[in-house]
Amino acid sequence: MKLSLTLLASAIGFTAAKKNPFAPKVTRNTAKAQMNSKLMAGAKTLRRLDGDEEQEVDLSGYSIKFEKCQFVKQYDADEDGGGDENTDTILSTKRFVIFRMCPDSSCSSCNYNYGEYIVDMDTYLEAALGYKEEVQEQYCETCNECYEKAAEAAEADDDAAEEDEDAYKCQNMDTSSCYAECQNIENMEENGYMDASEFTECQQLDYEDDYGNVYYAGAMCASSGSRIKIGIFTDEECANYDETKDIENYMKNDDGYNMKLSYHLLKQTFAEGECVASCLVEDEEQNQDENNGDDEQEVEVNEMCEELYEAAGKCESSHGFEEGIVDYDNYDNQVRNEELVCDFISSLKAGHYDQTGEIVVSGGRTTLGGGSSTSGGQKFALTFFILGSVGLAGYAAMLHSQLTKGAKADLSRQGGAMA
Repeated sequence: MKLSLTLLASAIGFTAAKKNPFAPKVTRNTAKAQMNSKLMAGAKTLRRLDGDEEQEVDLSGYSIKFEKCQFVKQYDADEDGGGDENTDTILSTKRFVIFRMCPDSSCSSCNYNYGEYIVDMDTYLEAALGYKEEVQEQYCETCNECYEKAAEAAEADDDAAEEDEDAYKCQNMDTSSCYAECQNIENMEENGYMDASEFTECQQLDYEDDYGNVYYAGAMCASSGSRIKIGIFTDEECANYDETKDIENYMKNDDGYNMKLSYHLLKQTFAEGECVASCLVEDEEQNQDENNGDDEQEVEVNEMCEELYEAAGKCESSHGFEEGIVDYDNYDNQVRNEELVCDFISSLKAGHYDQTGEIVVSGGRTTLGGGSSTSGGQKFALTFFILGSVGLAGYAAMLHSQLTKGAKADLSRQGGAMA
């Protein structure tokens, strides 16, 4: 079971790396891992209708919902079977994000007609943060325009306000609240904050202790995988998390002043109980044209959904995903691939790994590096069996002594009778 999970993790990473330039490189460990990688690479994002006619999967009626973040430590070696000579471990840390494609009408429940997917964390954050940053910029740009127009309208007559063709953009905009929010974002550093989204990629901090040790900041899973936060690591790959240190104690600006982290943007990528983003691109100008009776235009899907769907391992058929793949060139390979993905996702959701990616067994934590720590129940059982073994050994010695004495007494009586 552990071997199959490791192979699938490598396969998922290989697919993402092939299709996404931002995905981390993945080492191919064995011939079987290479085979599984080819199976994953064979997954198509097309829904074949008949003959040569093909149609792309329609995601316009779906939204992305973050489900879980999880680290996984696994064996990682080069093709010659040896580890990296610059490290003292043969383990590597893989970072995964599980998300769903939920129907827009049931984003909160999302219990049927959905797809479940897994992708590496770097790919997910690259796509999600890029989308959220663009939305934030457009939101503040519109807010500032509406704020200025409101100020101008207060000094102008009603006729001038009616001549504004873009007035519809401000109909649902609360200029008082949005302006204050956007000013806080724009003046974040002056207010003593740094954007946490700028530290999602592993990077060295501008700090060195008295012993010459340096530390690194990077994204990590928190709160049993329900959140993503910035943590401190002791290595340049951000694999060894240092839980004794608080990231905000090492945040300083160019002038040397302490800073705090703002999760305003990053927290939007793991919204709890709601969807992160709708795949349908809503064009206000297009909606305005439709209201005016103009011809209906072709729907557009945002790049975040397209990129994540293409890069992710897919588990669709078991959840009734109506827009999923229904026919493909290699049916057997695709079925086996989807079963591996579904099994791997289930293992991550079942809590088989802790926050740092080590395997959790029966309430205790068994490290992949060879060390182990036992739980209270395991210690009690071990003590019980040791004491039981000692007791049985004592009882066996007592029986042996009694049998030996009885045999000697019988021989003495037999000797006297013969005399």
